Amino acid sequence: MREVAFIKQNKEKWLEFEQAIFGKSKKNPDAMANLYIQLMNDLSYAQTYYPKSKTVVYLNHLASQIYQKIYKTKRTEKNRFLYFFKTEVPLVVYEYKRYLLYAFVLFFATVSIGVFSAKYDADFVRLILGDEYVNMTLENIKDGNPVAVYKSGSNWGSFVGITFNNLFVGAKCYLYGIFAGIGTFIVFLQNCIMLGSFQYFFYQQGVFWQSVRGIWIHGSMEIFAIVIEASAGFILGASILFPKTYSRMNSFKIGFKNSMKIFLSTFPFTISAGFLEGFITRYSIDMPNWLSSFSILFTLSIIAFYYLVYPFIVHRKVSASNG
Repeated sequence: MREVAFIKQNKEKWLEFEQAIFGKSKKNPDAMANLYIQLMNDLSYAQTYYPKSKTVVYLNHLASQIYQKIYKTKRTEKNRFLYFFKTEVPLVVYEYKRYLLYAFVLFFATVSIGVFSAKYDADFVRLILGDEYVNMTLENIKDGNPVAVYKSGSNWGSFVGITFNNLFVGAKCYLYGIFAGIGTFIVFLQNCIMLGSFQYFFYQQGVFWQSVRGIWIHGSMEIFAIVIEASAGFILGASILFPKTYSRMNSFKIGFKNSMKIFLSTFPFTISAGFLEGFITRYSIDMPNWLSSFSILFTLSIIAFYYLVYPFIVHRKVSASNG
């Protein structure tokens, strides 16, 4: 069967699926499960005969939406909070995994811009970080503690203030995606260039390793979370720019719902980073190298596993259970 005929034959059925997804027609769980089976059959057929077609992409997305709809009507987890982090978020992350790739590519590219700008422009670091902060850091380096700034304030005061600031930055990075993703790009660009120039500044002063031992104890989770929040912002922007077969409003609803889940999932990591910065980073200069290195690798491994490895495990498990 030609693809055009296949689409024409099933168009009305797929529209019924869309209405069920967006709540325009009420379906009981059994009816939803039946729709899901029909859709999987259509998807299998399309994958066999039109493997590179946009029809496959459309049906795959539709299938994932119906699957999530079905699971919402089942008591798959007694603890809804646990289910959100254990299953729901990883499935959404897997569905939008290419946006995580885009965000990480952009991250390394823009951090590199910050590094090279600081290297070839002597005034760039002061332009980005401000004279007061640079002068204070130079004094701290002379005193033997490049990251002494993290010792200022009380533990709890620093934890609360830093956490709220990081949550605010993350929220801007995500929500500004509503401006076709451009807002997210600008916020992300500013933070990444600042990070690159900031880290190169310590390299110039000959205290690179000391700065790494301090900054990245909390920075592993904090910076990684910002990258994830940027990917959520790009998903939000893409839902407006590229509605595919959906109306622009329905595409935005799907993009907002899914990107919001990814954004909310970063909160525990951002809060953990704030705790580490308020209570642990200030003592980094007194830690043995092995302990600070372990802390950095451990925190980085946790968040990297959750967003880069675990989604594939959950997806494989769900696919296997669907047979």
